[in-house]
Amino acid sequence: MLALALAMGGVAHAGAWPQPKGTTQVILKFEGESGSQAFDVSRDRVAIPPLRDDYLTLFVEHGLTDRLTFQAKASYTDGRDQFVSYSGRGPFEAGLRYTLLQTGRTVLSVYAGGVAPGVGRNAEYAPANQGNGDGELRLLLGRSGSVYGREAFVDAEVTHLFRSGALADETRLDVTAGAYVRPHWLVLVQSYAGHTEGTATHSEWLKLEGGIVRRFGRWSAQAGWRGVVAGRNTPITSGPVIGLWRRF
Repeated sequence: MLALALAMGGVAHAGAWPQPKGTTQVILKFEGESGSQAFDVSRDRVAIPPLRDDYLTLFVEHGLTDRLTFQAKASYTDGRDQFVSYSGRGPFEAGLRYTLLQTGRTVLSVYAGGVAPGVGRNAEYAPANQGNGDGELRLLLGRSGSVYGREAFVDAEVTHLFRSGALADETRLDVTAGAYVRPHWLVLVQSYAGHTEGTATHSEWLKLEGGIVRRFGRWSAQAGWRGVVAGRNTPITSGPVIGLWRRF
């Protein structure tokens, strides 16, 4: 699951930064993943029956005050594995992000929210249709600057997901780095790492994503590719990421 929200202004900003009061950012994104291999308990690659997960997600964030940002993400999912096919509303997330500290080009924020499960795979490593309501707590640190005269940023987010029901709690570390290679062209490199806690079938994963964003005034278009490169007890999937952003 991506937690990136960029403010596409003159300076590159990432998810730790607050959305300015009274402004809204909307991101519509298609994310497709498929695979026929998995990392087993020994982190070796093994063959599995083919699986596919496609998501159409709508991410919205709105600045309530100069420090407090509301954010929500809804999705529609369509997928299948060897046991089941599914199509319908995916997980729904909503919460608040508060800026604890903002000094110059550095921002420290905290996010708290909830997750309502949907049809299909509520955790990528788990069978479809498992999971109940979850709680999420996230600490975000962002730093912007200049690299070879180009505006750039790095954003790190540590998340703990408090799962209820059959799924295990998760701890995640997501890191995003971006730089403007031209005035309207932003290059992004992202990693998504995490593991489950307190279960016999312990799962770990590391995903890498590369992409580019082109700004057209208040609109932006994103294209990239994401894939699992390491893990334990988790499917090896990959696929395209295509997004359309709009700021109001």
